[in-house]
Amino acid sequence: MKILIVEDEERLAKLIKKALEKEGFAADYVTDGEAAETRIEICHKDYDLVILDLMLPKKDGLEVCRSIRAKKINIPILVLTAKFDVDDKVKTLDAGADDYLVKPFSLEELVSRIRALLRRPPQTIPTVLKTQDLTLNNATRKVTRGNKEIKLTVKEFAILEYLMRNPNQVISRSQILDHLWGSDFDSFSNVIDVHVKNLRKKISNGSRRRIIETIRGIGYRISTE
Repeated sequence: MKILIVEDEERLAKLIKKALEKEGFAADYVTDGEAAETRIEICHKDYDLVILDLMLPKKDGLEVCRSIRAKKINIPILVLTAKFDVDDKVKTLDAGADDYLVKPFSLEELVSRIRALLRRPPQTIPTVLKTQDLTLNNATRKVTRGNKEIKLTVKEFAILEYLMRNPNQVISRSQILDHLWGSDFDSFSNVIDVHVKNLRKKISNGSRRRIIETIRGIGYRISTE
């Protein structure tokens, strides 16, 4: 999952980005409303959710929210607000926000609300994914092959989930990097190959049937056959 953080306090934006990356998300951030609206308009298909602060320079979060909803962009929006007033919260939800979190907040609650939002319609995402005899449960963060549980790192789990959500499609290394590490990561790194090699070894479970195929010179594909 890839998340756009819109927060004018760069220190907080970096803190949120780091916390999300520890949970297996990829994250980018922008620090003003105009940049946020432009990024969302152009790149909304690249993001799964927006974390939007209300108090922003150039254009406030409420205006940004109304504007992108007017353009029929339905990406989930989680608003951060320092306001406790009920009327302000009602205005925020009426502007098109899906949820809000009052500052100060815990990073644990932020991550929990993000996961809850990503399970809601119309962005409903299956909790359990299956390919051949391999099962991935996003809610419990467990992967099993046959009856055996497989322990994966956060990034291995994220790569496997991304591939399983796009069965029989060739996913390039650059797509994986951009989706799981963010746009500022070194695109010449061999980190993807290293993670996939370890992932493939773990999920083989003694079987000769290879689930993750390497497409030479391009990337990888999960085969359902």
